[in-house]
Amino acid sequence: MTLAAIMCGVAGLIVAGGWINDVFVQLSEALIHSQSGHLQVYKKGFFAAGSRTPEKYLIEEPDTVRQQIATNTGVVDVMARLYFSGLLSNGRSDLPVIAEGVEAGPEAVLGSSVSITSGRQLNDKDAFGIMLGYGVAQGLKLKPGDHVTLLANALEGALNSIDLEVVGVFQSFSNDYDARAIKIPLIAAQELLGTQSVNAFVITVHKTEDTDLVKTMLATQLDQSGLEIKTWIELNDFYEKTVEMYKGQFGVLQLIILVMVLLSVANSVNMSIFDRTGEFGTMMALGNRRDQIFRLIMVESILLGVIGSVVGLVLGIVLALIISAIGIPMPPPPNANLGYTAHIQIILQVLLVSCAVGIGATILAAILPARRVSRIPIVEALRQNF
Repeated sequence: MTLAAIMCGVAGLIVAGGWINDVFVQLSEALIHSQSGHLQVYKKGFFAAGSRTPEKYLIEEPDTVRQQIATNTGVVDVMARLYFSGLLSNGRSDLPVIAEGVEAGPEAVLGSSVSITSGRQLNDKDAFGIMLGYGVAQGLKLKPGDHVTLLANALEGALNSIDLEVVGVFQSFSNDYDARAIKIPLIAAQELLGTQSVNAFVITVHKTEDTDLVKTMLATQLDQSGLEIKTWIELNDFYEKTVEMYKGQFGVLQLIILVMVLLSVANSVNMSIFDRTGEFGTMMALGNRRDQIFRLIMVESILLGVIGSVVGLVLGIVLALIISAIGIPMPPPPNANLGYTAHIQIILQVLLVSCAVGIGATILAAILPARRVSRIPIVEALRQNF
C-alpha cells in the first residue's frame, strides 16, 4: 500500500508537470511562429510609441542593417517588415486595418503556426497580393480571388491607394490580431507609402533557448546604430503572466499530491510500525538502543520511498510517452479559435522534484511513529507479543 501510494503520487506529478510544461512550449512556439519571431529590431523608441506613429520610427538603409545582423552566429534568418494603418475597401464597405508589409518567402517559413483557412500563403511572385486576417475577411465578406483597394497616407501626407488581389485568409494565435491584420508584399507597402525604409527586422534563431544569447551578442552592436532589440517574451507580455498563473496552479497541485501521499504513507507506516511493537521491544530487551530502533525504522522508510519513487518515475515516463504518442486534443486557448494537440514533456527538473516529493513524504510520514515506538518502555512493548 505504501509503495502504491508513492508510485501513484510520483507518476501523477510527472504527468501533470509534463503537461504544464507542454503548455508553455506550445504557447511560446505559437507566438514565435505566428507573429513575433525570436527577436525583433526597431529604431529606438518604436517599442514604446511606434505602434501609434510607425512612420516616425523608420530604419534607414535596411540592407546594411540586415547584413549587420545576419553575420552574427546563431541567426538563421532576418526579414524586414513595414507597419502602417489604412482603410481596406471591397467596393461596398470599408474597414480600418493594421497592415504589414512583409517579405513573402521568409514570412511563410516563419509562420508555421499560422493556419491558412482558405487560399494560400503569399509568395515572391505576388507583387500585388494580399492576405487577410480571418476577422477582416469575415467583416468584408472577402474570399481568395476577390479584389480590394487599400488606402493609406504616404509619408508626405498625401492619400495614396493600391489595388490588390486576395490570395489567402489566415488565422493566427490571436483573435484580436486576426480581426484587424492584413499582410501585403513589402515592395507594395513601400510603394504605397513612398519609402524604401522599414520599421522592423524579425530574427529567427536555431533554438528558442538561444534567444537571450543572440540578443546579448546583438545588443551592443545595434545600440551604437540607434537601434533596440526585443525578445519574443518582451513582445508578448501576457506569456509571462500565463506562465506565472500555470506555475501557481502546478504548485498547488504539487502540494495536494504531497499531502495525499503523506497521509497515505503515514497511515501505512503507522500500521506497520505499531504491529511490530513487540519485535522492537524484544530488540531493546536484547540490548539494542532506542536510537538504533529509530534509525532502523527510518532506513526502512527511506528504502520504501526510494523504491516507490524510482518505480513511480519509470511509470510516469512510460505514461508520458504513451499519452504523447496518442495526443491530448485541447480546446482553443482564450482569445483564439484554433485548438491544439497537447503532449507530456519529459523534463529533468520535474522528474527530480517528483522523486524528491515521493521520498520526502515517506520520510516525513515515518518520523513521528518512529520516535513514538522507540520511546515506548521495554515492558510495555514486550506485552504486545502476547
